[in-house]
Amino acid sequence: MRRHHHLFPFPCSLRCGRAVGILFATLLTLSAMAQNSEHNFGVTKRLDLFNSLYRSLDLQYVDSLDAKKNIETAITAMLSELDPYTEFYSETEGAELREMATGKYAGIGSPIVFRRTAKRCAFATPYEGKPAQKAGVRTGDVIIAVDGKDFGDYTGKDIGAYSARVTEALRGEPGSTFELTLRRPGERRTFKVRITRENISLPNITLSKVFPDGVGYVVLNRYTEHAASELRTAILSLMQQGATSLILDLRGNGGGVVSEAVKIVNFFVPKGKEVLTMRGRTANLHQTYLTEGEPIAPTLPLAVLVDYGTASAAEITAGALQDYDRAVIVGVRTYGKGLVQQPIDLPYDASAKITVAKYYIPSGRCIQAYDFKRRNADGDPLHLPDSLTTEFRTTTGRIVRDGGGILPDVVVAGDSLEPFVANLRESDVYFDFLVRYRQAHPTIDEPEQFRLSDADYKDFVDYLKANGYVYKSASLEYVETLRKFIRSEGYEGRTATALKALIDKLQPNLEADLQQWEREVRKGLESDIVYEYYYEAGLRRHNLAEDPDFKAARNLLHDLPRYHRLLSGAPEP
Repeated sequence: MRRHHHLFPFPCSLRCGRAVGILFATLLTLSAMAQNSEHNFGVTKRLDLFNSLYRSLDLQYVDSLDAKKNIETAITAMLSELDPYTEFYSETEGAELREMATGKYAGIGSPIVFRRTAKRCAFATPYEGKPAQKAGVRTGDVIIAVDGKDFGDYTGKDIGAYSARVTEALRGEPGSTFELTLRRPGERRTFKVRITRENISLPNITLSKVFPDGVGYVVLNRYTEHAASELRTAILSLMQQGATSLILDLRGNGGGVVSEAVKIVNFFVPKGKEVLTMRGRTANLHQTYLTEGEPIAPTLPLAVLVDYGTASAAEITAGALQDYDRAVIVGVRTYGKGLVQQPIDLPYDASAKITVAKYYIPSGRCIQAYDFKRRNADGDPLHLPDSLTTEFRTTTGRIVRDGGGILPDVVVAGDSLEPFVANLRESDVYFDFLVRYRQAHPTIDEPEQFRLSDADYKDFVDYLKANGYVYKSASLEYVETLRKFIRSEGYEGRTATALKALIDKLQPNLEADLQQWEREVRKGLESDIVYEYYYEAGLRRHNLAEDPDFKAARNLLHDLPRYHRLLSGAPEP
């Protein structure tokens, strides 16, 4: 073929090239259509198989089937193969999806917990200013009946279903009134209160204050509707009170409505700046969000606190401000959720929340940390290692990376919650002591000043001992599992003495563990007691005294030369 090339003049070559291009494009289109047709056939085929199998089971299986339970189990199993954010909501669960988006529900405003000792559900710290709290309901009050309908002692195997039944009875139409029968711990007699249900909307802003040094501090808990407008009001108020810098606390904020994040970024960066771009499988799912207004605090020195609980829309806020070099991020690496969900309506009043796109923040990076298509032997999604991430650049040229959440500019090593302390705080005995303490102390000191006395801590230790607090360390459980493997492989004779000695050393010693972890136990107990009296805002005020993230951010805002060096990427002197 090479020896004939000189026979074709240029115009003919051009025409042939165009023809080949058109042919190639046509072949690609036909190939795509064929693949799409094959895919559609595969979907139809397997749906027919499932439908036929279930119809046969329904007609011929030895026992009658529960269609709702069986089909929803199949749906849940299918979605579990995708990602944890793609979820199905039956006709009775639609309110849950709406609550996630709006932060509102109709009820009495208190979480409940199942109490094994009481064999019933009880209230856990009613929300401040909501119907339950205004009616005098306290933490630990055991729920006996609603409008005379007794729930009975729990005797089954599904605690979740029992608790859900109680929750459903407490919720209802706003304005409706009912009679609640309760039993207070330590008392035999029951008592009744009348409560009127309301639309419950938890505040997005938990705490907002200015410190004497001019540092403003505001906690944003969630990104439901109106989060941006509430934060805007808080920031303007702080500035009017004399704030010359700001700490925005996004720790534990799991995100929510994306548009709220865009508005919040706009408080600090100019109009017309890209905040994020969504990219889905189809063109209609591609969308770019720009700031639309003038910022309210374009030059206010800003630090943003983040942790592993910072996710989704909260990561968009922190990441966009980092990419524009507008704020110094302080804390530990965030969760890494770079996926976008969209609610859809399904037949028979069911609904779903489906992951439809990934989002990319201004530097071009996607911070999604988990690969749900690739999982380890335990079925957990793989976390993208740092070695496989890609470099991107902020506005001033600082290096940031994709694939692993937002890495703070100032990393602060936080205190990890010791397993002994975590298990203790989740126990019934611990809960009972909090209830007992609340009943014995009508008031306590202000959150910033409250400290547990030595006498009260001794009372706590004695209470644990007297009520038989039982626990087992994870180390002991692992060793006992190891002993089973050793026995199955025939090595027990060689290792019996060493294993027994190790197991003896790992046996629970409540007194020794309480002494070893006294500082951590005291800290947790003080926080939980403060929360009972002063709620979320009081807890935040109490914890700031020993908050390493807050201290690091505050010190940074006092050292503006270092603050600006960090944002510019200039080396430390």
